[in-house]
Amino acid sequence: MSKTVEFYFDFGSPAAYIAYTQLPRIAAEVGATLAWKPMLLGGVFQATGNRSPVEVPAKGPYVMTDLQRCAARFGITFEHNPHFPINTLLLMRGAVGMQLHEPARFGDYVDAVFRAIWVEGSNMNDPATVGAVLHKAGFDAARILALTQQQDVKDRLRAVTEEAVARGVFGAPTMFVGTQMFWGQDRLDFVREALVSNQESTSS
Repeated sequence: MSKTVEFYFDFGSPAAYIAYTQLPRIAAEVGATLAWKPMLLGGVFQATGNRSPVEVPAKGPYVMTDLQRCAARFGITFEHNPHFPINTLLLMRGAVGMQLHEPARFGDYVDAVFRAIWVEGSNMNDPATVGAVLHKAGFDAARILALTQQQDVKDRLRAVTEEAVARGVFGAPTMFVGTQMFWGQDRLDFVREALVSNQESTSS
């Protein structure tokens, strides 16, 4: 029986970026399926009364330093985006649109957007920059913009965000293995352990 890790993410979260770089490998190594769950982090914050840790003066600098530590440990490139915070509404609708209507290129879209924000430091608040990033990655930017305006895409993003809140999600990244919830890029070892434990229990 295949095991699944559900990955609730938003491109605007640097911690979600770090988790994104590791979860496909973890899932592959333990024979699990990775279920991508694009959500709107701003909607989660509004529903739960939470906010980004970088908005807390005493916490923000520490969090960014800790994210750099995590990136170094995983051997990945991570740069703080000078245009942070990024308004991700259209970007997340784009992810849902690709997931619903062009699933074969969903991974390419996710790669391009995460890289633009957290490796290249692009201003993804700027529509022209978004268009250039997508064009460089081989996408028709106008096509993706059109997808973001489709009602099924808007409804799906809203539904997944509401689903996340109903399940207890308050930030990104959040991962589920069955009913077990794990929050943060520093909980990936626990995600792996839960997947392995579930595999062993179903095979015994």
